[in-house]
Amino acid sequence: MPVPGGPPNFDGMTDTQAASGPGTPRAARVAVVTGASRGLGRALARALAEDGYRLVVDARNGDALRAAMAGLPASAVVSALAGDITDPAHRGDLRRAADALGGPDLLINNAGTLGPSPLPAIAEFPLDELRTAFEVNVLAPLALTQLLLPSLRERGGAVLSITSDAAVEAYAGWGGYGAAKAALEQACNVLAAEEVAVRVWRVDPGDLRTQMHQDAFPGEDISDRPLPESVVPAFRRLISERMPSGRYRAADLRPAGDQAAGDHAGEGRAGEAPAAEPVPSGPGRP
Repeated sequence: MPVPGGPPNFDGMTDTQAASGPGTPRAARVAVVTGASRGLGRALARALAEDGYRLVVDARNGDALRAAMAGLPASAVVSALAGDITDPAHRGDLRRAADALGGPDLLINNAGTLGPSPLPAIAEFPLDELRTAFEVNVLAPLALTQLLLPSLRERGGAVLSITSDAAVEAYAGWGGYGAAKAALEQACNVLAAEEVAVRVWRVDPGDLRTQMHQDAFPGEDISDRPLPESVVPAFRRLISERMPSGRYRAADLRPAGDQAAGDHAGEGRAGEAPAAEPVPSGPGRP
């Protein structure tokens, strides 16, 4: 196992990992998180490591990915793989890395692309950019989901895909990104109806202070948006309570003690699980 007080164990097999095989008790849950080098992906990966998950994380920039994971607890076990989620070989590497850690319990489809910046109108949207948006935001996460589904079924695992209110509301300039997220949402909606052993969630995190959000509003000051870490308690609640498959807003998932004055936790009393429903989250930003 990693030496106490040292850095997280990247990529290499630990003794516990090497011993994991048929008939061997699994020491920890395993999560695959895409797009983990920054923003929400980084925040979620760190939270899962703190909660005892072994991680398989990816991003296109390997140096940025390793830097993002450097602050994890010394006991964390991390397989950090640089690559493009649209590359079938890279997706195969992610599956093999998850299997080496004992098999995936959770897949978080977080990697995505906004598309051109500034955001173009549909009438002027370059078709090659639109194809890329669908490839990255829809086809790649669905392909990775297909690869991991057999193991997720076996473990009663979960698939969590990050979405946006742009998938359910019409906002000028958001046609490409919104259409791609809408397609991902419907695919996840159908997947939830087909998979009885696997939870399938799609979560709108709301407006966050991320690079993607800045790219959507070039030149604007977005310092008033909350940091990605602010919505981590909502995701922790969803995962730990294993809520029903469906669409959720992070704002409705915050634990009761984490609610700001005047906010409401879903449809019931404070602390009850909110109902999953396609409710837009605000001003049309991811």
